[in-house]
Amino acid sequence: MGSRSKPTKSISLYIRVKDAIIKQIQEKKWKPNAMIPTENELMVEFDVSRTTIRQAVSLLVQEGILERQQGKGTIVKPQLFIGSLSKLKGFAEEAREKGMTPSSKVLVVTSSGDFPYEKSILQVPMDEKIFAIERLRFANQTPIAIERSFWPGDIGELLSSQDLNDSTFYEILEENNIFLKHAKERISAVNATLFEADLLGIRGGQAMLKMERLSFGNGDRPIEFTTTKFSSEKYKYHIELMR
Repeated sequence: MGSRSKPTKSISLYIRVKDAIIKQIQEKKWKPNAMIPTENELMVEFDVSRTTIRQAVSLLVQEGILERQQGKGTIVKPQLFIGSLSKLKGFAEEAREKGMTPSSKVLVVTSSGDFPYEKSILQVPMDEKIFAIERLRFANQTPIAIERSFWPGDIGELLSSQDLNDSTFYEILEENNIFLKHAKERISAVNATLFEADLLGIRGGQAMLKMERLSFGNGDRPIEFTTTKFSSEKYKYHIELMR
């Protein structure tokens, strides 16, 4: 029994160290392109063994958060967007919290009686129109994601009257006393089409993160159904779990 308990403890420990390092990066204590502390310094900071530090750092390198540079050492990989699932926030809010400058490029805005699946998700009658808005999302002028959102007609009209290259959906809604209360999200892996790859500056067929979000407002009314596809090279999720 004793021999089986040790690996579990070791794995739990280096994952906790890895999560603590990610938090340091999110809080800008470890800045992009900066060298990370030495192994000895990390051992003292986290009060763990050299093996645990090496396991945590190796995992972060594999995940693209840190980068080993020959002849120099290990650095914080630049232009990496680390999102959090702990709170209902939009892309722009996430970017600003990470010290990055968000921006958008509108690709499509349309009002249509089509999209039966999206209508059913939003509980919009089939004889009514819904709005579809597609945008390319940037952080520090780097394309990070392609976002396609669907909105009931009244909310879509409100959003489409704004300059959506510079505005954020949630801020527009809140300025008009429309508040999101909660949301459901589903995350999956997909491969980039050639069109998506061209927009994001990645290779066709490259792995992407696909996030589907259904957001609810007052009275539990569904008001947003958004599918966002993130470049996995530039975006990572960080989830902190408590027990």
